[in-house]
Amino acid sequence: MQVNSLLLAGGVLLAASSGASASGFQVGLTGAKNVGMGGTGTGLYLDQASQFFNPGAFAFAPTGFQGGVNMAIPRISFRPATGDQGQRNLQNTNVFPFSGFVGFGPKDGKWRLGAGVYTPFGSELHYAQGWEGRYSLTDINLRSVFVQATAAYAITPQLAVGAGLVMLALGDVDLQRDVPVQGQGNTAPLHAQLTGKADHKLGYNLGIMFKPSDKLSVGLSYRSAIDAHVSSGDITLTNLPASAAGSFTAKNFDVTLPLPDVYSFGIGVSPSDKLLIAFDANLVGWSRYQSLDFTYSGGVLGGAAASTSKRQYQDALAFRLGGQYKVTDKFALRAGTFYDFSAVRDGFVTPETPDADRIGVTAGFTYAVTERFGIDGSFLFEDFMKRSQSQDDLISNGTADRVAGTYKTTIAVPGVQLYVKF
Repeated sequence: MQVNSLLLAGGVLLAASSGASASGFQVGLTGAKNVGMGGTGTGLYLDQASQFFNPGAFAFAPTGFQGGVNMAIPRISFRPATGDQGQRNLQNTNVFPFSGFVGFGPKDGKWRLGAGVYTPFGSELHYAQGWEGRYSLTDINLRSVFVQATAAYAITPQLAVGAGLVMLALGDVDLQRDVPVQGQGNTAPLHAQLTGKADHKLGYNLGIMFKPSDKLSVGLSYRSAIDAHVSSGDITLTNLPASAAGSFTAKNFDVTLPLPDVYSFGIGVSPSDKLLIAFDANLVGWSRYQSLDFTYSGGVLGGAAASTSKRQYQDALAFRLGGQYKVTDKFALRAGTFYDFSAVRDGFVTPETPDADRIGVTAGFTYAVTERFGIDGSFLFEDFMKRSQSQDDLISNGTADRVAGTYKTTIAVPGVQLYVKF
């Protein structure tokens, strides 16, 4: 029975809880103004979302409240390496990442206190029944929510520092796949469903902002790694033949996924009162994710009490460029672009996250309804390069728990945000 890898794909989905903004498993959708400017934010202090991008920049941000939601519209296709090589399209499902921040402090004072909630990623994918990779994955449904408390202090009018306490507050995983069982014949395949909740975990976010002049700002930030841990996930099996029941007695699983830390550098330049240009570079420490290891309780799974799967991720870079132009005192336009390098090596691509180098373009606007209240809109389009792997690649890498073929992904994400200045 090919069952030792039954659970190997499950924990990878928890990586969506990461604060990473390059490669891996997420699209950065925090702060509509930042999204519209290509995801830049380390060297800027546009609004309350500075708490996420650079807590030091938050010291210079206006006080207020903002909340927004996005609609991520993925399109993923797969062509198998052998047999009928026609395109298989997913039953793509839209998801709705959101974020909200509030900040307090004296208008012209040196300090800020704030709090935020955001969803680094949410995913729901459904592959067609009987597709070639059904023994790796048929369905996933993921939710993740982070909360953050932030404090910032301007040491001088030019220099500020800040820190945030970050918590993985909610992580839900629902993973499903078929399992090959010898002698099952033409009956419905054995189907496994893994569900679990991640334990609450703490991390931190540090930042510094330097403004040598009103026309230039430079920022550095660091977001710590977090180990996502499912301590008692549930295993549900359907269509289990009586002849194999003795080999499938596990009811629970335990897995820890090492999530990356993120180093960011950013610059903001204002050539004029109307124009703002920003550049960000991110280094995401995915190399700490080398394998995914499960232990099973309540019995064995296909004769095994534990399993491991190679991941061998590599650190990933991302470069972001954005601009904002104030058309009038009430109306501003934004545009941006970015390039993210993949964290997944050749021959290690999984159907849950068919990662690849990706390029994106963004746009956005702000309309100030009143002096204190307004609306932000954003749009992001992300195009992943085609990613192929052969059966020989999988065998030579020891990753035969995956499927050979070519993946292609695009994502379109419109978003809207409301804000109130205190």
